[in-house]
Amino acid sequence: MWTEYRKYILGGLALLIVLFILRFFSEVVSYVLISWIISMAGDPVMKFLLFRFKLLRLGVGKSLAALMTIILIFSLIGLVLWFFVPIVVQQAVILSKVDFHSISMALQQPIDKINHWLRSLGLEPGPSAADQVKSLLGNYFDPAKLSGFFGSILSQAGHLIIGLFSIVFISFFFLKERNLFKQMIIAAVPAASVKKVRKVIEEVSNLLTKYFGGIVLQMAMLTLLITAGLSLIGIRNAILIAVFYAVMNIIPYLGPIIGAAFGCLLTISSNLELDFYQQIMPLLTKALMVFLIVKLLDDFILQPYIFSKRVQAHPLEIFLVIMIGARMNGILGMVLAIPTYTIFRVIAREFLSEFRIIRKMTEDLDYIHKD
Repeated sequence: MWTEYRKYILGGLALLIVLFILRFFSEVVSYVLISWIISMAGDPVMKFLLFRFKLLRLGVGKSLAALMTIILIFSLIGLVLWFFVPIVVQQAVILSKVDFHSISMALQQPIDKINHWLRSLGLEPGPSAADQVKSLLGNYFDPAKLSGFFGSILSQAGHLIIGLFSIVFISFFFLKERNLFKQMIIAAVPAASVKKVRKVIEEVSNLLTKYFGGIVLQMAMLTLLITAGLSLIGIRNAILIAVFYAVMNIIPYLGPIIGAAFGCLLTISSNLELDFYQQIMPLLTKALMVFLIVKLLDDFILQPYIFSKRVQAHPLEIFLVIMIGARMNGILGMVLAIPTYTIFRVIAREFLSEFRIIRKMTEDLDYIHKD
C-alpha cells in the first residue's frame, strides 16, 4: 500500500512545504513573479534591440539591451501615472467640495418615490435625501480621507522604494539571462522530474504570455471604444475615464461596475455648472448606455475573439475559480485567479494525468498544445 500511494503522499508533503515557503516568503515570491511577468512583457523589446545592435554592428551586449528595456517599461508606467494621477486627484478634490444638498434637492422627487415604495413594503427608509446622497458620494471624497490616503502612501515610501528596486533588479537579470527563472525552478526539483518541469515552465510561459498579451489588447480596444463613445456624447475627460475603465476591467465582474461608477462621478464633477436634474442626469444616462454597450461588445465579441486560444476553460470553472480567489485574497485574488488556475492546470496535466478529473479539466489545454 505504501508503494502504491508513496508518490502521492510525498507529492502532497512537498506541496505543503512549497506552500509554507511561499506563504512565509510571500513578499520575495511576489517580487520574483512580478519581475518574471515584466521580463516576459519586455522580451519582444529585448529581441528587437539585440537584433538592431547586431545589424548596426555595435559592440554592446545583453546588459545594455536589458537596461534599455527596463528603462522603457518603467518610463511608460511613469508617464501614465504622471498624466493621470494629477487629474484624478483634482477631480477628487472637486467632488469633496460638491454641494450635496443642492444635488439632493434635484433628486428629492425620485428618492421620495423610493421611500414611499419602501414604506409600502413595511420598511422604514433611512436618512433624508441630502444625507443619503452625501453618505453615498461625499464620504468617499472627504478631504480628510484624501489626505490620510496620501499620507499612508508617504509613510510606506521606504517600503515601496525597496520593493521597486528589487523588482527592477530582478527583472534586469531575468531579461539579460532569459533562462535564469527556469534554471532557478529546475534547480529546486529532483533530477527525475527535470524534463517534466522544464516542459511545464515553457508551456506556462507561453500561455501566460498569450494571456497577458490578450489583456493588453483588450484594454487597448476598450480604451478606444469608451473614449469614442463618451467623446461623441460630450463627456469631458473621456480618455481618463476610458483608461480607468479598461484597467478596472481586469477585475472580473466587479471591475466594469467600478469603472462605470468612476466615470459617472467624474462626469458629475466636471459639469457642476449644469442643472443636475435637467442636464447632468440625461448626460449620465447616455454615459451609462455607452458603458453598457461596450460591456456587451466586450463579453460577446472581444473576449471570445481575443482569449479563444489563450485560456480555455468552461465559464462555470472560471466563475468558481474567481469566487475562490475573491474569498482567499479579495480583489487581488480575483485578478490572479485565472492565471493561477492556468498554471495549476498545466502542472496537473503533466504530473496528475492518471486522474480522470484532471484529464477532464485539462483536455482543452491538450487541444491548445496540439495547435
